[in-house]
Amino acid sequence: MFNELFAQLSSNRDRALVAFYVSSGARASELLEVTGEAIDPGQNRVLVHRKGDRREQWIPASQDAFVWLSLYLGSRSLRSGEPVWLTLREPLRPLNYHALRKVFQRAQEVLGTRYTLHQLRHTAAYRMVRDPNLSLTDVAWVLGHASVTTTQIYTVPLEDDLLARMAAHFARPPAPAAHRPANYDADALDVLFGGRHV
Repeated sequence: MFNELFAQLSSNRDRALVAFYVSSGARASELLEVTGEAIDPGQNRVLVHRKGDRREQWIPASQDAFVWLSLYLGSRSLRSGEPVWLTLREPLRPLNYHALRKVFQRAQEVLGTRYTLHQLRHTAAYRMVRDPNLSLTDVAWVLGHASVTTTQIYTVPLEDDLLARMAAHFARPPAPAAHRPANYDADALDVLFGGRHV
């Protein structure tokens, strides 16, 4: 579904934003507040102010997100304190949550879906949790969760993934039955294991 949604976006700004949301797991408001000095393409990271305590945190994002950002910015150079995300029409203003939500809703009307911007964060979290190279504490840190317990909600298997793993399980031949080593006395094994050993 993500690819279909991405294809419906009509500007590089919107593609960049969605790529950042899905790769960084940032909250919508955190990313919309980013200013020029908070972008570090050399390290593929962006500085956000976390919801709640407003602490600053550099979070990683995909190289694709930075490619889309570069396409969006074109020749525009970002100055310190200048908002990264602007409206597309004059007079240029900082993009706000409600305007971005409208963009997102228009794309979804074409697709017949009803996802929210926050679900992009969930998508990022699910993808990170399923990466065997990332620990749960890594994911909690990137998402800005104060407790790993909050992050654990993303460890619940997705139905399609679980069904695929179960189908693979049933397709494998059963493991050979364990056999009793020939050099042990059957009566001794019965005593040792508390019952009839076969």
